[in-house]
Amino acid sequence: MNAFPPERHRTLYDKLWEAHVVCEREDGTTLLYVDRHLLHEVSTPQSFVALDRRGLKPRRPEANLAVPDNAVPTVGRDRPIADPQARAQTARLVENVGKHGIPFITLDDPRHGIVHVVGPEQGFTLPGITLACGDSHTSTHGAFGALAFGVGASECGIVMAAQALPQKRARTTGVEVTGTLAPGVTAKDLALALIAQIGANGAAGHAIEYRGAVISALSMEERMTLCNMAIEAGARVALIAPGEVTFAYLEGRPMAPKGAAWDAALAHWRSLPSDEGALYDREVTLDAAAVGPFVTWGTSPEDALPSDAFLPEPGERPRIARALDYMGLSAGAPLEGTPIDTVFIGSCTNGRLAELRAAATVLKGRRIAPGVRALAVPGSGLVKRQAEEEGLDRVFLDAGFEWREAGCSMCVAVNGDRLEPGQRSASTSNRNFEGRQGRGGRTHLLSPAMAAAAALTGCLTDIRKLEPSA
Repeated sequence: MNAFPPERHRTLYDKLWEAHVVCEREDGTTLLYVDRHLLHEVSTPQSFVALDRRGLKPRRPEANLAVPDNAVPTVGRDRPIADPQARAQTARLVENVGKHGIPFITLDDPRHGIVHVVGPEQGFTLPGITLACGDSHTSTHGAFGALAFGVGASECGIVMAAQALPQKRARTTGVEVTGTLAPGVTAKDLALALIAQIGANGAAGHAIEYRGAVISALSMEERMTLCNMAIEAGARVALIAPGEVTFAYLEGRPMAPKGAAWDAALAHWRSLPSDEGALYDREVTLDAAAVGPFVTWGTSPEDALPSDAFLPEPGERPRIARALDYMGLSAGAPLEGTPIDTVFIGSCTNGRLAELRAAATVLKGRRIAPGVRALAVPGSGLVKRQAEEEGLDRVFLDAGFEWREAGCSMCVAVNGDRLEPGQRSASTSNRNFEGRQGRGGRTHLLSPAMAAAAALTGCLTDIRKLEPSA
């Protein structure tokens, strides 16, 4: 790895990038070493075909970890996958990783789950590394101070064969989060507030680094939520400097360093935070004290408002008129009180244990509204097991939720969990595009506690106005 010249103040992104440069061309294209690679069943079939056609094999099989997550069902795991395409995708992944000796977490493995949940909880994700995956929400892993980014199917093959990838250096955006989070306001609300502030392409071509006392106080789960959503602001990379919270989370994880290697890793990780005086290409400030519970109203994550706000007037903006029409909403109407018929709590954004706890706290001792279908889908088998040990599954079931096996579920709607045309969901996932959760489905993004409140009332509800449970 390259040494860091002492004469220039560096950002975290600078340090990560420059430590992984293999070579650089005059046009700025850099061959970047990739330490680790996560695979799932949807993005890699073509990658393995390309390897086989060229007679290539993975350069470092042990630097890869494969987990099927997108297309797998969250019910009936004891039976063959019913959907032919999902069954074929999963079978191809099993065949390919077996052929090439790539570590693989099977559907019946208790560690199974969403790749962006499994990687961190296994300690496969570590500060200071570069990590690639054929999924745009790979930015999640930047919460650990890793340079993590999504790649296309052809690039997945290159990473496996060469353990390196041609990349262009990004510009940097420093996001300073000031103030104090109010009760009922979460990392999901911060993410939606930032996207609403800078726009869905506001950070295109940039790597975001979140900074400030508010960020330092966040748990790792909250940091992962924030970095997960950065791609919705156009940033392929999001970063939070590693610190004591990071180290405490990682210590003892199965794939994390042990003994003397842990001590050496800690020494390196402590050098990674941005230098004092380091300059960013752009600075953005977000006042946490001004952020309330946010909810999306349209068909882009940037279409987000405080839950007690009123829907926008389109004026001369045809995109807003189209979004309101698709969502079946009226300009100027209050967002709060909009009826919903489906609630989804899960995904790589909000399917971790802390988020299930937050939702269960709202639901305990209550029943969901008549006519509402509600799904709780843990992000991994380990999350599910711990939730069950704490009795969270009983809270969800007693409230009227379905308690599912781990997987991407209704976030991507390619696994049997989907909205029907015209149905409206309160969802803790990351995207509300047209048809994202099912053709003709209408999605409102919000936090787990807000989703739980919507399930109880049958409409979008400000969690701060809900009476505490007994």
